Amino acid sequence: MHIYPAFLVTLGTFTATCFAIPLERRDIFTIIQTAIPVLRNGPASFVKALGKYGTHIPPDLRSAVAGGSGTVTATPEANDVEYLCPVSIGGQILNLDFDTGSSDLQIVLFYQKRNSFRIFSPTTQSQGNSVYNPSQSSTFRRLNGYTWKIQYGDGSYASGDVGTDMVSIGGASVAGQAVELATTVSDQFSSPQSINSDGLLGLRFSNINTVRPVKQKTFFDNVKPSLAAQVFTADLKRGTPGSYDFGFIDSRKYTGAIAYTPVDSSQGFWQFTSSGYAIGTGSIRSLTIKGIANTGTTLLLTEDSIVQAYYGQVSGAYYDSNQGGYVAPCRSAFPSFSFLVGGTKITIAGVLINFAPIDSVNRSCFGGIQSNNGLGLTIFGDILFKSKFVIFDGAVPRLGFANKS
Repeated sequence: MHIYPAFLVTLGTFTATCFAIPLERRDIFTIIQTAIPVLRNGPASFVKALGKYGTHIPPDLRSAVAGGSGTVTATPEANDVEYLCPVSIGGQILNLDFDTGSSDLQIVLFYQKRNSFRIFSPTTQSQGNSVYNPSQSSTFRRLNGYTWKIQYGDGSYASGDVGTDMVSIGGASVAGQAVELATTVSDQFSSPQSINSDGLLGLRFSNINTVRPVKQKTFFDNVKPSLAAQVFTADLKRGTPGSYDFGFIDSRKYTGAIAYTPVDSSQGFWQFTSSGYAIGTGSIRSLTIKGIANTGTTLLLTEDSIVQAYYGQVSGAYYDSNQGGYVAPCRSAFPSFSFLVGGTKITIAGVLINFAPIDSVNRSCFGGIQSNNGLGLTIFGDILFKSKFVIFDGAVPRLGFANKS
């Protein structure tokens, strides 16, 4: 369903913070993001992406993060790792990461007991974090006996209790939305890559939700029946706030035709199949690529053969064991990367693959395409969403890709 609300023209004026814009109808709404200024760290982003899918972390990469060799010195204004939006939970506003790679709504929990867990120390809270206090919500209900736990491949973990509350995003509210309350987290969650977000709102399919003994529905699955169309779109930007639209496809945000492809949701992912790829202006190389569209991952992780072929076209690129991934001179021309969707070539701009400096003088840069370390799936992270307008159609299901306006 394509809707073109006239008064959405005002959205472009809001760039300093993140706003939820309620529209005239309650079954469509738009969320404007904010880019939280943090320093990009290529190896840390790489570890986070691999760990999320339970993949083994190579020793070089683990050492790069543990030893601090992947630390980046750069101005925060030049970076945009975290894209967050305000969500009201029981009347309390939290800044959450919208994650199409998760099926959980996980938030940080307030505790009266001091030092209950390390990440939410007074220092962390003073840096801008908000925490959720169930006792301050009149609509919170605890689900007795319900718990959740996530263990990532990098050894990080989080777990806690479960309740329900009123969750409002833009013009839509869900009463009795399951909320996962983090009561125990590992030290990795206290890193600079983690403290900017108050939690995440999963937009993956509900069949892999981590709540036990009974899985819970995601916000999107709960709100779908009230939407004008069972769809949401992601329009992320480089260095400036992007937006998510729910219930409609804004025809002003893209140009040309939309290339749709079926989604295999059996494993809970927004998973699709590509029939090949191309580097720069080169010809299409036929290869079956099973991919996942994931707004919660920064990089693009793919098969080693593709990674090696790509960096073979970047002047001065090499695998740096001190960084745990491929790097290249920052001034090198990074070619574009394309993949096929139903015969349509979807192209990611090379400038987005030049991910982040690894030194204080911007001499060498970490690449935005790295190995999936044998995962068997290509993870298309934010560098895709900054290049293309992406449609998540929950009715079919299917994914759509279009050029940004």
